[in-house]
Amino acid sequence: MDTTALRPALVGRLHFAVQALSGAAWWIAVFTVPFVRTATLGALDPVVVAALDIPLFVVASGLAVLPGRTGPIGALVATAWTLFVTASLGLYATITGLAGWGVLAMIAASVCSLLALSLLWLGRIPTSWLLVGPFAFRPARPRRSPVAHIIATTGQIVVFWGLFLVVFPLVIAFLERRWGLSVPLPLGVTVIGAVLVLAASLLGLASAAALTVKGDGTPLPSAMPNRLVIAGPYRWVRNPMAVAGIVQGVGVGLILQSWLVVVWALVGSLVWNYAIRPHEEADLEASFGEDYRRYSAQVRCWTPGRRIAR
Repeated sequence: MDTTALRPALVGRLHFAVQALSGAAWWIAVFTVPFVRTATLGALDPVVVAALDIPLFVVASGLAVLPGRTGPIGALVATAWTLFVTASLGLYATITGLAGWGVLAMIAASVCSLLALSLLWLGRIPTSWLLVGPFAFRPARPRRSPVAHIIATTGQIVVFWGLFLVVFPLVIAFLERRWGLSVPLPLGVTVIGAVLVLAASLLGLASAAALTVKGDGTPLPSAMPNRLVIAGPYRWVRNPMAVAGIVQGVGVGLILQSWLVVVWALVGSLVWNYAIRPHEEADLEASFGEDYRRYSAQVRCWTPGRRIAR
């Protein structure tokens, strides 16, 4: 028997076992510690919620540990219920301003349950599903006018920076305050955040310029450069655009005095590193072969290292 094929399922079952025990412990705390009940359920009647949540979350998570068909079905029920509770509790918290910590806990449970469910049903986490639309790896049309690439890159920067550095952080910061999750930060962090955003934006612009001018393409995955770019910031670090985006996100969080926006940026870095980067590097190796392998051996992914000569 191939034991490696059993490992993803084992990890998935382990998650649901921990979730079942954590859920049971949480319900004990709800009925014995008033602070836990108020912070996670607000004014909701715990008896009514428990009547549904214990069988559909705690018991179903426990059933997910069992072998055979029972395990995957239990995992599916627990995950579906977790997603439903997360959406419902999020709506309740947004309307009332209560139960914010409960929403945060359920968001974490939803993400982990989806990952564990994938391991049980698919035997893997299908990260390739993220590579659709503008995030699918395709080279830009070759011999396109440099002006056209510059215009496309400018449009991408406006759209993506607008969404990921303005719209999403403002929504997250609003929900953080509405859900009662704000933590006071020193006023000086706003200045630090502004410096980080400025420095990271300059790095991002320099990286985009290198891709556009030297690579005959754009930063967008669906219009990637046709030539391997080892110029500008790419001489010191392999992924300066990703570094810039993460630092920008952290800086925006500090400007907004929102710890959740900082977490959003750091979680985004994990998603990029473990879900997107392996596919991107495989695509680059397939496109540029030995040149890319030699480059990746000389220059580190995240931190500045050896400088590549022009």
